[in-house]
Order: sequence, then C-alpha cells, then structure tokens
Amino acid sequence: MSHRHKAKIEKVFEHPISTNIDVKKLISALEHYGVEVELTKKHKAKLFYKESEFVLPLPHGDHLTKDEVVMLRHWLEEVGLTPDTVE
Repeated sequence: MSHRHKAKIEKVFEHPISTNIDVKKLISALEHYGVEVELTKKHKAKLFYKESEFVLPLPHGDHLTKDEVVMLRHWLEEVGLTPDTVE
C-alpha cells in the first residue's frame, strides 16, 4: 500500500503538472505520511505537518486544478515531503 501512497505524492511533482489527481486518494496518502487533515465546512482541507499549516481548497469535482497542485507542491517542498524523502 505504501507504494500507492508514494505514487500519489509523486503525481503532485510531475511535469507537466497533472490535473488528474484524485483528492480523496491524495488526502489518504498525506495522512499515511503523518499529515493531519481537518476538513472544514467551507469546502477546504486544513493540512498540518510538524509546525506548518496549509489550506487546500477542495475542488467541486474529484480532481485538483493546476493552481491547487502548484500550491500544494510548494508546501510539500517546504515541509520536506517530496518523492525523494518519503518511503
């Protein structure tokens, strides 16, 4: 199962930017790597990792937009959760 989780993290870092990232599976992968996820009533996911917080707007469909993927990628890099650092 860990391989599937890593594949979801890798998808965030793909070039060109992937717009085929299933949010539910991505959130599951993030939780697997220690990210705490709090879903809000305003259709957002608050992500907590170590001392950092990131608010991810949830799409109305199942997949993230390019802008959302880029914002998430930057945050993941900032907190050190990249394809090179996750097992």
